[in-house]
Amino acid sequence: MKLSKFKYHLPQDLIALYPAKNRDESRLMVVDRKAGKIEHKVFKDVVSYFSDRDVVVFNNTKVFPARLRGNKEKTGAEIEVFLLRELNREQRLWDVLVDPARKIRIGNKLYFGEGESLVAEVIDNTTSRGRTLRFLFDGSYEEFKESLYRHGETPLPKFINRKVEPEDDERYQTIFAKHEGAVAAPTAGLHFSRELLKRLEIAGVERAEITLHVGLGNFRSVDVEDLTKHKVDSERIIISEEAAHLINSAHDRKNNVCAVGTTVVRTLESSVSTSGQLKPYDGWTNKFIFPPYEFRVPDMMVSNLHLPHTKLLMMVAAFTGYHLCLEAYNEAVKEKYRFGTYGDAMLII
Repeated sequence: MKLSKFKYHLPQDLIALYPAKNRDESRLMVVDRKAGKIEHKVFKDVVSYFSDRDVVVFNNTKVFPARLRGNKEKTGAEIEVFLLRELNREQRLWDVLVDPARKIRIGNKLYFGEGESLVAEVIDNTTSRGRTLRFLFDGSYEEFKESLYRHGETPLPKFINRKVEPEDDERYQTIFAKHEGAVAAPTAGLHFSRELLKRLEIAGVERAEITLHVGLGNFRSVDVEDLTKHKVDSERIIISEEAAHLINSAHDRKNNVCAVGTTVVRTLESSVSTSGQLKPYDGWTNKFIFPPYEFRVPDMMVSNLHLPHTKLLMMVAAFTGYHLCLEAYNEAVKEKYRFGTYGDAMLII
């Protein structure tokens, strides 16, 4: 598979800048792989596609306000810092992305906010874009995290080309977010409301949760034509014994397992035995899924509509089948579905 195969025409005005008024009232395209059929629904209709004791798997990672806007010492040049990963809690060390990267050198100090500002020092240039910062903070770790939250903002992706608004703090977070560590939301999960989760529960659908902390890999574009040569950054994943048992039991009794989002699919496919059994795991994954690929764990998938040339689109194409996926995406454009993080959804059955 080549990168150029994942191009389709997406008008700019179809990229959603704001979420739907209600989480579960975005549009839903249902793609039936066996019948090769496409239907158009509302997201809350998703309940009718599940049977008693099917299992739906969610990613319970929690997004933190990872984007800091500040200034470089002396010159006052505006700098944007994107927090990626805490390296050392005691020393306040973080892996970050810096923009514009070319202006930053080891030893530079960066200032965030006015008055009671947060200060960081660049101590390492790790990649062409990445840096390691040490935050110069004397208070307790709790006070430091409060300061980060005070100065940080919700890390909306760049293609949502607008200022962050108060509503984003809630809407760029799933209602089941628990474990802090992501710099981007698992977007397929954003469509689930409390009412919808209750309706699934009443219908006898079981719920499992895994964790994948979305990190730098989510932002790296694929820049090689041959997809086998693309390197994926590792991200932390956790599959509990309880989740593994729920999912394996569903398979044993021939129930469906539905992965909510590409992060869930990658997590499940990263820890599966040759016999198709999901194994508990706490570690890292750099799994990159593109067609052709034989899935071992999920039978159904909920996904947002992803932008051209993205790894997310490649995984959806692997799950749906390449030609049916592109047919569905072209139909979504024709029917003016909303694309991207705050856009509409697909259910692949």
